[in-house]
Amino acid sequence: MGTITIVGLGPGDPGHLTRDAWEILQAGPEVWLRTERHPTVDSLPEDLSIHAFDHLYEEAEDFSQVYEAIADRVLELGRRPEGVIYAVPGHPLVGESTVSAVLSSAEPVGVPVHVVEGLSFVEPTLTALRLDALDGLQVFDAIELASRHHPPIMPDVPALLGQLYSRSLASAVKLTLMNEYPDDHEVVLVQAAGTYDQRVVRRLLFQLDRQNDWRAGGPGGLRAAADLSHLTTLYVPPFRDVVSFEGLQETVAHLRSPEGCPWDREQTHESLRAGLLEEAYESVMAIDQGDLKGLREELGDLLLQILLQTQIATERGAFKMPDVIGGIDAKLKYRHPHVWGGTVADDAGSKLSPDEVLHNWEELKRHEKEERDSMLDGVPVALPALQQAHTYGERVARVGFDWPDVTGVVAKVEEEMAELEAAVTEEGREAELGDLLFAVANWARWLDVDPETALRKANARFARRFGHLEAEAQERGLDIAALSIDELEAFWQAAKESE
Repeated sequence: MGTITIVGLGPGDPGHLTRDAWEILQAGPEVWLRTERHPTVDSLPEDLSIHAFDHLYEEAEDFSQVYEAIADRVLELGRRPEGVIYAVPGHPLVGESTVSAVLSSAEPVGVPVHVVEGLSFVEPTLTALRLDALDGLQVFDAIELASRHHPPIMPDVPALLGQLYSRSLASAVKLTLMNEYPDDHEVVLVQAAGTYDQRVVRRLLFQLDRQNDWRAGGPGGLRAAADLSHLTTLYVPPFRDVVSFEGLQETVAHLRSPEGCPWDREQTHESLRAGLLEEAYESVMAIDQGDLKGLREELGDLLLQILLQTQIATERGAFKMPDVIGGIDAKLKYRHPHVWGGTVADDAGSKLSPDEVLHNWEELKRHEKEERDSMLDGVPVALPALQQAHTYGERVARVGFDWPDVTGVVAKVEEEMAELEAAVTEEGREAELGDLLFAVANWARWLDVDPETALRKANARFARRFGHLEAEAQERGLDIAALSIDELEAFWQAAKESE
């Protein structure tokens, strides 16, 4: 059995090919290339027999199939007594999926693999951009990033995206990045970094997939306009201020440190409880008011409460942020088998309806929390009573404990009103009023209205109208306490009409 020798060809300039790589290629009778579309290939030793896998890119449906096929073929060639020399662009372990596949498949069958390092696209790109990689540089494959809905990038530090080879890929990358960065965030495209064809262009993120008018950026001087290619790298500059989750964690941890704030340092889970509830309710109020600017601020305040609670737990050795995030991520994926597990509603393969999703959600919750005696046990006791009643109704309805139609709900409300009117004791009136409010909460559910939100809006309307009433009375020099109910009603109706 032979050996698999994997050689890095460097980023594109033949002068970047290492001496070790050159000597191996010069001594070998043949080399297998992942792709011939690389500038260094034209400068390989003349008597070297060259084979390439470019044809597989046209035969397979996606890149994963191409990489798998190449890895299988390289392993097959490596089993020959003479082994195989397999050459890839850049460094073999920077953005080369086929190399990772070869390494993982060769070890179990005992085929030795020798990796000959090469300069990756990263180093000449850093030179072109005058960047220091130790400033937190992140490196990603553009193809991998394009497959995501949100970029796995810390926006506080710079990022490089390699192999942005086409406009369609650039379009997909742009959409993913725009889930984190503003549309007008400036990015930089670097073509053929470190070669005589090096070109650099700056543009706004929303322009990323447009025709590229390259300008001079390297030793080759002015070049003709060119489109994206396998030698194109995208540089995403960082924000100037802290905007990442990790950056905010550092701020909170600093506040809790000996060098931080005395007030923050003395806080506990219990002392922050009221603040956590307050920020949650203020976020809800911003939603009710349609105040998106306010909502942005209140969500930040709520996030601060979460980070403080988690930092305190970290210091106590109870849990850390990865435990919090990992727990909710695993729970979301477990409870959405129709998204991550392929669950469908019926044998015909139709997709789940929202109601079926809710039913499955409750069943999965029941199975994952088998220690609970009731499906209502997980409803927080600290919820406002009206919201709690609404949630109870939602929970039991998902397993069929509900009226067949809304007429039954209306009849129940009328029944509870009659029982309240008939109650003669204080205790009885309290119980019947509670039953009436619970029935009204169920009615709201049937009307697809959140009762807590509806009541909050009603409260806001009342406060606004009464404030108008007070202002009108004051303007006329009247004492509202001295006004009759008819006079107050007139002011009230005027307040309603003013809206």
